[in-house]
Amino acid sequence: MMKALLSNLKRFLPALAPVSTMERLRACFGALLGVFVTGVVSEQALGATTAVPLLIAPMGASAVLLFAVPSSPLAQPWSIIVGNMVAALIGVTCAIWIPDLVIASAVGVSLAILAMIATRSLHPPSGAVALTAVLGGPVVHNLGYGFVLWPVGLNSLLLLIAALAYNNLTGRRYPHIVPVPAANVHKTADPLPTRRIGFTPADLDSVLRQYDEVLNISPDDLDAILHKTEMQAYRRRFGEVRCEQIMSTDLATVKADTPLHLAWALLVKHRIKALPVVNAHRNIIGIVTQTDFMENANWDRDGDLHIGLARRLRRAVKLDRRAHRTVADIMTSEVQFVRPQTLVTDLVPAMADRGLHHLPVADDNDKLVGMVTQSDLIAALYSGNLTAGRPDEPLTLAG
Repeated sequence: MMKALLSNLKRFLPALAPVSTMERLRACFGALLGVFVTGVVSEQALGATTAVPLLIAPMGASAVLLFAVPSSPLAQPWSIIVGNMVAALIGVTCAIWIPDLVIASAVGVSLAILAMIATRSLHPPSGAVALTAVLGGPVVHNLGYGFVLWPVGLNSLLLLIAALAYNNLTGRRYPHIVPVPAANVHKTADPLPTRRIGFTPADLDSVLRQYDEVLNISPDDLDAILHKTEMQAYRRRFGEVRCEQIMSTDLATVKADTPLHLAWALLVKHRIKALPVVNAHRNIIGIVTQTDFMENANWDRDGDLHIGLARRLRRAVKLDRRAHRTVADIMTSEVQFVRPQTLVTDLVPAMADRGLHHLPVADDNDKLVGMVTQSDLIAALYSGNLTAGRPDEPLTLAG
């Protein structure tokens, strides 16, 4: 009986996301530092003997949000500044115009919530700010609307500055600005490949509208968490295949000073589309692809439209040979590469959404050790599908 009772009581415990001990200590120390700095600077600004309170109680609740859950929409700079000041303004107004403290308190808190939702500045401690304006006693009442600026405005600003500095110095992105959606590298209206299967941001927005509750997490964070969960499940399904298991190691490479006609000859000879560019120590310094050749070819605007692509490339390379151009003139210098131990499932976003067809593999010293292509990735994922016991029917090609 007692065991069943305890089991039922445990169901009322909040289901918080698991966090490490280090993250808990980070939040605690941040709150300590933030409230201390806010108090000290307020004392210096207002003077130790001032009748104005140096710190108001709602700042403790604000500190919990800013340092313990800085990614929360309720903890963002707009929320703490606008939310606290709007609530203070409403609380002071209610204290002046409504004689009954109970009624003034109830009206102040409810109107503060309404105003915060309307201004997208919902900040739970602001409810306490409105209540403080009503129940703060003679000291607060004597301040009148000055209470909005001092101490509410000053406390909020100082605590925010402390949170901005501390969170970013300890590796937490703050403020939590909504990221710019990734653009389609092919400049078309199609969604990114990884967004064509599974849920989309529009699906998530639709479900959130149906849910119709205020959640303490931003839609972009929720979207990122769900996609990472999908990727985690994908890894579990397809195993732990790493780049070192599928990469090509017998590679054709070029130097930065390799003539363009020799680099093109290597592409043709090995029937490949990209060549890593390395230095004398085999460090990756660039990559040159068929696209680089085509983008840098000097096409004749009045040329014969019936000339084939291969002939056009040969003509362009011959022109480049006469000009003594080298790989350094057309290669891409900012190369994205991966490590041998990188999971192949981690390559999907780069190759699918960012349009990368080849990813060099480098060791810890950035020395080239292999190359992974889209073909390698498809083969690895197909093999993983078979290993997972889900063989698909052979693909039938139309035409």
